[in-house]
Amino acid sequence: MKLEEIKEIAKKHDIKAGKMKKADLVRAVQLAEGSTACFETGQATACGQEGCLWRADCT
Repeated sequence: MKLEEIKEIAKKHDIKAGKMKKADLVRAVQLAEGSTACFETGQATACGQEGCLWRADCT
């Protein structure tokens, strides 16, 4: 997912993206949605979130 798309999602959660890096922004959105902030933390194979919106970009 492109950064601009993530910023739009963040805006819906009243998250000010500013100059946040992609990973930090995704994790902020994950927290706002009540999920574990695990994006790009190396847990992709163990998180169990197969339907995660960020799964394709997560490593």
